[in-house]
Amino acid sequence: MSRILLIEDDAGMARGLVYNLEAEGYDVVLASDGEQGLRQARSGSFDLLLVDVMLPKRSGFEILKKLRADGIETPVILLTARAAEVDKIAGLKLGADDYVTKPFSLGELLARIGARLRHSEPELVVDLDALRVHRGTRSARITPTEVEILRYLARREGDAVARADMLKELWGVGHVGETRTLDNHVARLRRKIEADPSHPTVLLTVPGVGYRLVPGSITLQDRDGATGNPGVS
Repeated sequence: MSRILLIEDDAGMARGLVYNLEAEGYDVVLASDGEQGLRQARSGSFDLLLVDVMLPKRSGFEILKKLRADGIETPVILLTARAAEVDKIAGLKLGADDYVTKPFSLGELLARIGARLRHSEPELVVDLDALRVHRGTRSARITPTEVEILRYLARREGDAVARADMLKELWGVGHVGETRTLDNHVARLRRKIEADPSHPTVLLTVPGVGYRLVPGSITLQDRDGATGNPGVS
C-alpha cells in the first residue's frame, strides 16, 4: 500500500480525493494548509505528495522549494488552477515531478499517480537461474519453490488465482487442501520481494480466492536475458 500525503485546503475537494484514493487502496494523510503540509512531509514517510499550489500559510511552490533544499526527493504532483505555462515551468524547475491542472478528471489523476509511483520504485528483477531477486541495491536468495510460485502467477499476471489451482499446479492433486503450506511460502517470498511485506504491492492477497501478481511489477530473467513477457517460462 503506497502512502500519499495530500496537501489541499479546499475541504470539499480534499474529502473527495481522500475517499477516492483510499478506495484505490492508497493510505492517505491529509494536511489542510502549507505549514502543516510541510511539517508532515518532513516528518512522515511518504511515497508521493499531492500538493495544491494555492495554499494558506505556505504555497505549494514554497513547500516544494523547502523540501528539495532539505534533500527530500519524494515524488511531487502539483495540483494547480493556474493554466499558464510559466507557472507549470516554474513548478517543474523547483523539482515537481508532474502537475495536474484543475478541474481534472479522477481518471487522469489516478493514472498520473500510478505512473509516478511505478517510475520511482526500483525495478524488481528475479534471476531464475541464480535463484536470486534484486531490487535496486538489495538482493536476496529465493528457493526453487518460490521461483515456481512466481512463474505460475506471472503466466496469469493480473488475474486472481485460486489457492487450490496453485496447489494443484505446484504440488499435485494430493496437496489441494494444504492451503497453509502455500500461505507460508507466500509469506516468506513477500519478505524478499516486497518493500514492506505487511503492505504488499507486488504479490497481493485476493480475499476468499488466493493471490494476484500486479501487472508489470516484476521482470523474470534467465540465462538468455530478461523475458519480454513475465509469463514466458
